[in-house]
Amino acid sequence: MSEVSFDPKLEVTTSIVPLDWLVFACIIGLTIGAVVLGEYRKRKALHNADEQARLLDILLMGRRLTLPMFIATLVATWYGGIFGVTEIAFNYGIYNFVTQGVFWYAAYIIFALFIVHRVAPYKAVTLPDLVSRMFGPKSGRLSAVFNLFNVLPIAYVISVGLLLQILFGGPLWLMMSIGVAFVLLYSMWGGLRAVVFSDLVQFFVMCFAVLLVVILSATQFGGLSFLRERLPDTHFSITGGQSWGTLLVWGIVALSTLVNPNFYQRCFAANSTRTARRGILLSTVVWFFFDICTTLGGMYAFAVIPEAESGHAYLVYAVQLLPDGWRGFMLAGVTATILSTLDSYLFLAGTTVSYDLVPKRLRGRVRLHHLGMIVSGIAAVALGVAFEGNIMAVWKTLGSYMAACLLLPMMIGYFWPGRISDYQFVFASLLGAAGTTIWRVSEHTGFWANVDSLYAGALCTGIGLIVFSRLKPSPVSS
Repeated sequence: MSEVSFDPKLEVTTSIVPLDWLVFACIIGLTIGAVVLGEYRKRKALHNADEQARLLDILLMGRRLTLPMFIATLVATWYGGIFGVTEIAFNYGIYNFVTQGVFWYAAYIIFALFIVHRVAPYKAVTLPDLVSRMFGPKSGRLSAVFNLFNVLPIAYVISVGLLLQILFGGPLWLMMSIGVAFVLLYSMWGGLRAVVFSDLVQFFVMCFAVLLVVILSATQFGGLSFLRERLPDTHFSITGGQSWGTLLVWGIVALSTLVNPNFYQRCFAANSTRTARRGILLSTVVWFFFDICTTLGGMYAFAVIPEAESGHAYLVYAVQLLPDGWRGFMLAGVTATILSTLDSYLFLAGTTVSYDLVPKRLRGRVRLHHLGMIVSGIAAVALGVAFEGNIMAVWKTLGSYMAACLLLPMMIGYFWPGRISDYQFVFASLLGAAGTTIWRVSEHTGFWANVDSLYAGALCTGIGLIVFSRLKPSPVSS
């Protein structure tokens, strides 16, 4: 085992040499090249196309997303909060793998096996469009409002801001703004095709980067015996020293995948139901290995530099571990992980505004889509400042609302079509949102202090569905 001599307070930029910047620039250049290629392919595909075909291509790649591209874009889209997961691993060990991995794998498999084939016949364009077809127009409009808040990329704006702040200094709000501005430029240019093509490059870079950190860590310091020797026992506990109630909350938050717009968008864009189902299952395999790497990377960081600031520890550790050149590759991998999620969420936010929230006569206009992305980017920066850069708080807050308000009605709609009316959906979801909010702002003591707002919101949604259960269901569009 090598002597441990890493600096927990190292300034990252002091370790970066010109070769690192060159490698970093080359990979960013490849990403930009992929965007240009996506724009070229878009123009070629849309030559002499009518307006409807153009809209479908911009939003869903004309429903021609193949299996390899499906896997690459879905995997890349899901991990923009890398500083969040490595911080959890740094502080709590394998608790990260359980809460940010295992619970989510169960949700992915449920989606692939039981949801994909049920949404395909609706031929929807967005998640709110699907809700509208399943329950009615009022439900669709309300779900669009929930969806807009859910796709505001607050956690990923914070992540890109933290990365730029580490590399270049400056206030967090300014670094977040610069990162958002860069992503907006290429996302607005080429539509979903540009996002998918850039995700393809970012997929390979991000996966290899986190794997490289684990391999070199094990080579330099040793394997599990090294971690066992230097980490507290709680790092190897499922609960990570947290309560079982907190652990269960993450399990329910993971079920918000079943109402996550990114999953639906990729499935709507797939060239077949079979592609979507196989793509999700194969992506789950990739996520499994990726989560192992990020969890081990965070644990090695704690074992070597436990005094480091937890939010930056993984990056501070990695730049001291890797040799010249590879350091730049790893930085590019972290950047790719963040940008690949940030661009997808901004694109979805623009889609929600331009397709789901505007009157039908204005639906799908490119300028409105761009405006929606810009406004969403500004809102995400403002909320990132409001959350004070706390990525975990963002995930739990937004995930709780989506799971509490939309999950139960959507699942009933899938398995028992026609049981829920338009007004019933609206009332129950609003009641769930009110319950979640009231519980979050209220003070609780004793047993109730351990009851998360998600439970209160889900209970209110269920009560709302029961209260309106005798209403006649509204006609459901197929």
